[in-house]
Amino acid sequence: MPEKPSNGRKAFGHIAPALADYTDNVLFGDVWERPGLSPRDRSLITVASLISLYRVNEIPFHMKKALENGLTKDELIEAITHLAFYAGWPTASSALPIAQRAIEEAGL
Repeated sequence: MPEKPSNGRKAFGHIAPALADYTDNVLFGDVWERPGLSPRDRSLITVASLISLYRVNEIPFHMKKALENGLTKDELIEAITHLAFYAGWPTASSALPIAQRAIEEAGL
């Protein structure tokens, strides 16, 4: 039975197979599996960084992952509210509709 394609392979493996491999094996393999932080905490840090840097293409995937990793709806919204004062109002307000979609898709 063929192996199910990973997220990296599905997203860009057809054009950048080496980057897909690094994404799957190094980033989501080695880095995300390190014991120093929980997946929930890694997700919170990642979402905060992506919002702060206005990386709107990556935010939906990582918000979904954050909710799967145990971040609550209220914690996600609180993080966005907090970031408004450190990363800027526009970045926070742009993140809110993305969060709303992620929350709705998660059935929360």
